[in-house]
Amino acid sequence: MPRSLKKVRLLSSREIQKRVGELARSISRDYQGRELVLVGVLNGAFIFLADLVKRMTIPVQVDFVRLSSYGSGSESRGRITVSKPAELPLAGKSVLIVEDIIDTGLTLDFLSRSLQEQHPESIRICALVDKSERRKLPVSLDYTGFVVPSGFIVGYGLDFDEQFRQLPAIYRLEETLDPGAIRADSMPPM
Repeated sequence: MPRSLKKVRLLSSREIQKRVGELARSISRDYQGRELVLVGVLNGAFIFLADLVKRMTIPVQVDFVRLSSYGSGSESRGRITVSKPAELPLAGKSVLIVEDIIDTGLTLDFLSRSLQEQHPESIRICALVDKSERRKLPVSLDYTGFVVPSGFIVGYGLDFDEQFRQLPAIYRLEETLDPGAIRADSMPPM
C-alpha cells in the first residue's frame, strides 16, 4: 500500500498571528533607537519574517541567507550548505536572526558563527518554533513563538520536500497506511 500522510493541526492561523504580534511588540520595544537588521533564513522563515516586519513599530533592514541541513526529506543531514550569504553590511549593527524552526541547533550555530565574523554589535535569535528535545548543540533563543513536541511539522512557511509552505496553520505530518488518507503529492491547500 502506498505511503500516505495525514495532517494534524497543531497551531491555528489565529494563534500564530496573535503570537507574531506579541513578538513584534517585544522586539520593537527591545530595539528602540538601535540599528536593527533582521536576517531571515530562507526558505522557511519568509512568511514569518514578513508578518513580523509588518507588525514592528521601529525601522529595520531586512536581509536573507539560504542555508540547508535537510535537502530532500525529513531528517537533517547534519551538514550545512550555503547558497545565499547575507549581503547587507552588519558591522556595528544589531542583528536578529529570524528562523522558522530550531531543532538540532546545527544550522543556527553555523549561521551565528558566520555572521559574527562581520563584527555586528550583537546577534540575537527569534524562532517561530522551538523543538528543543532534538538539540545536538545548545542554543539560546531570545524570542520564541511556540515550543512544539516531536514530529515533522508543515505550514506557515515550514515544508516537507518543498510542499505545504502555503498552509496558514501549522500541522504535524503523520504517516498512515489508511487508503482513505490524502497522498502527500495530492494534498489540497487548507
